[in-house]
Amino acid sequence: MGLSSNRVEDLSGHACNETIITMSTTTTELQISNNQPFEVHRVCLPPHKTTLQKLRQRLLEIFFPDDPLHKFKNQTWLMKLVLGLQFFFPVFEWGPHYNLKLLRADIISGLTIASLAIPQGISYAKLANLPPIVGLYSSFVPPLIYSVLGSSRHLAVGPVSIASLVMGTMLSEAVSYTEEPVLYLQLAFTATLFAGLFQASLGFFRLGFIIDFLSKATLVGFMAGAAVIVSLQQLKGLLGIVHFTSQMQIVPVLSSVFQHKDEWSWQTIVMGICFLAFLLTTRQISTRNPKLFWLSAASPLASVILSTLVVALLKSKAHGIQTIGHLQKGLNPPSLNMLYLSGPYLPLAIKTGIVSGILALTEGIAVGRTFAALKNYQVDGNKEMMAIGLMNMAGSCSSCYVTTGSFSRSAVNYNAGAQTVVSNVIMATAVLITLLFLMPLFYYTPIVILAAIIITAVIGLIDYQAAFRLWKVDKLDFLACLCSFFGVLFISVPLGLAIAVGVSVFKILLHVTRPNTSVLGNIPGTQVYQNLSRYRTAVRIPSFLILAVEAPIYFANSTYLKERILRWIREEEEWIAANKETAIKCVIIDMTAVSSIDSSGIDAICELRKTLDKRSLKLVLANPGGNVMEKLHQSNTLDAFGLNGIYLTVSEAVADISSLWKSEPESSI
Repeated sequence: MGLSSNRVEDLSGHACNETIITMSTTTTELQISNNQPFEVHRVCLPPHKTTLQKLRQRLLEIFFPDDPLHKFKNQTWLMKLVLGLQFFFPVFEWGPHYNLKLLRADIISGLTIASLAIPQGISYAKLANLPPIVGLYSSFVPPLIYSVLGSSRHLAVGPVSIASLVMGTMLSEAVSYTEEPVLYLQLAFTATLFAGLFQASLGFFRLGFIIDFLSKATLVGFMAGAAVIVSLQQLKGLLGIVHFTSQMQIVPVLSSVFQHKDEWSWQTIVMGICFLAFLLTTRQISTRNPKLFWLSAASPLASVILSTLVVALLKSKAHGIQTIGHLQKGLNPPSLNMLYLSGPYLPLAIKTGIVSGILALTEGIAVGRTFAALKNYQVDGNKEMMAIGLMNMAGSCSSCYVTTGSFSRSAVNYNAGAQTVVSNVIMATAVLITLLFLMPLFYYTPIVILAAIIITAVIGLIDYQAAFRLWKVDKLDFLACLCSFFGVLFISVPLGLAIAVGVSVFKILLHVTRPNTSVLGNIPGTQVYQNLSRYRTAVRIPSFLILAVEAPIYFANSTYLKERILRWIREEEEWIAANKETAIKCVIIDMTAVSSIDSSGIDAICELRKTLDKRSLKLVLANPGGNVMEKLHQSNTLDAFGLNGIYLTVSEAVADISSLWKSEPESSI
């Protein structure tokens, strides 16, 4: 066999030695042709960087993966000022290009979502155990602020069912909204302030990855459980019950329904069933035919108007039907003086604000990104967090509670042809007119209609198809979904969510502490190595055991990996003994998927090498990443492996080591 060496430059500009090996014979499994040159490349270290440079690069990757300042490069100071205004206030980006054609489309969509936002605002305020007027206040100020700061063109802002449910549940567990209405209202506004502070802080410090711990599986189960609880809670309004439990678990709610059968009102039940059937029918029609989206959008307001007329005309015969009653006219009163910033209930307000803020943020960003993808434009998640947070902070000072982007209203906004966030301004204007002039018209609006509207809205949160997909794809995700669902139903809304997050975190820890390992074999006729159990055509290489590690090697899994590799060796030796194959002489670890390693991982590899040395087995590493190579070099581990201990690919390792074994008799002569 002939050997020759030359110098090549790697991609980083650093020189690396490269050995070209000409094989005189072939190895059976690799099928290397006779007398064909085979290159063995040296594994290079990454370019040298100081600790400060490494820290800077790592922080940029963590907090600025999208490089938000790339537009400012090579720009004049005036242009940087303009770009800065556009960055912090997206209205300056699309505003100069706004025209009458866009305005016409936004007016139509704005009025359409207003017809949905007004009844939903009143309904969701009741869901949060707040005065109905607060729901309308929350549909006026926040949309105006979002229209200046938000980057989504289709996000329709206002109260949402999940945040309303969580706030109402968490606050009512400690404070009675009937016995202490002023204190309850103070805590709601304070929770909204802390929700906004938390949301804006996540955006400002670019910590949006925190909300990623609310996985899709967790949210599917949580929303389904919350939808069931919300629907059951609305039995109070549908049946006309006056006295009802304030608890949110399924057992107390159902018990309360049947314990107060004497309060059931047949007039309320008949009206509720009729309008619920109407709302569900229009929703189904709009779902099957998207062109008829306006049916489901207009049906809540139509139901409110029609039911109010019925009760007003038949008020002498409709004593059993409860109505909203008097609602105060006028703009949002200031509520800065009502913020509860000291006292025994402050921790409750902070906790409620953070939990409801996280859920509101998750829904708002998910909805914004969904419709942005449909129209092929980008939504900056961190800017959205700041926009939603600032509008909630402003809302807490103007008699509003937690708001975000609503999926149902945003879908209507999108289908109605919205072009920009001006549709939110139009919606807010419609709410303003309602607050100033139309509030007396809601005096005879029956509460049963609000219950029907809420049930119709939350039913769409039960995504059984998504749960079925989770079962098919990932059983642990399905378990997290079930834990979230049953936790909400039988324990409580916040604890159910916490349990589901705990299951998701456990799944992450399970993957980190127990990573996948597999035995690789060669695909005949190629230099590709794949999992033997996955590819039937893959074959073992005599004298070699090739293992793949599919995770970073950390302190949490280093001991497990060492023990698992030793077990693989034992099982391979048992298989060899049973099949009378060639004994193992070399263990190759494919480190392609090992993105990083810590000191515990390095110690585990060193201990494994020493253990294998005692058993006359050679340990070889293949394709370690730059970060891994750097740490192996800094720890002097590379010296122990020697020249033939680290290779660029598995195929090069097998070919080179095989050639060395074949050359040993020649060198000894």
